[in-house]
Amino acid sequence: MTAGSDPAFRIEALSSHDRSAFCCGNDRIDKYFREVVTQDIKRGYANCFVAIEIKTGRLAGFYTLTSNSIPLTEIPDDLKKKLPRYPTVPIALIGWLGRHVDFKRRGLGDVLLFDAIKTIAIAPIASHAIVVDAIDDAAIKFYRGYGFVSLAADRANRMYLPVATALKAIAD
Repeated sequence: MTAGSDPAFRIEALSSHDRSAFCCGNDRIDKYFREVVTQDIKRGYANCFVAIEIKTGRLAGFYTLTSNSIPLTEIPDDLKKKLPRYPTVPIALIGWLGRHVDFKRRGLGDVLLFDAIKTIAIAPIASHAIVVDAIDDAAIKFYRGYGFVSLAADRANRMYLPVATALKAIAD
């Protein structure tokens, strides 16, 4: 069984879920999720999906998705060989991803990432790749474990993974 099919959690769109007690251990992520995410949704800047623990109904984690693009010049040469020479490449941005501290070491980060990849892959709008802005070194390590590569040496936290590669990674 892949982490993306873990029956301990269900993933659904954020609606009236109580976010007030959410704590992932990073103040920036916590503040965004508690205070800002609903405004981003209303403005059409992002969609937010939450993981709910089936057994307890507790909000366990979340991620946001935004459509975006990046300049073709930012993509590493070996990855842009087969891409059309348009000035920009359509991408999906996983803007925020957080897991409540009570759910540490339960594979929830994997569940959230796998669900985000699947959501991007089946979306009616095309995205060539997934981009993340990893918030710290632990996040960089997490994303590298799934094949994400840094887009620039001077900005290691901006990471990129073609959707086709992501789908192969979660299928394995």
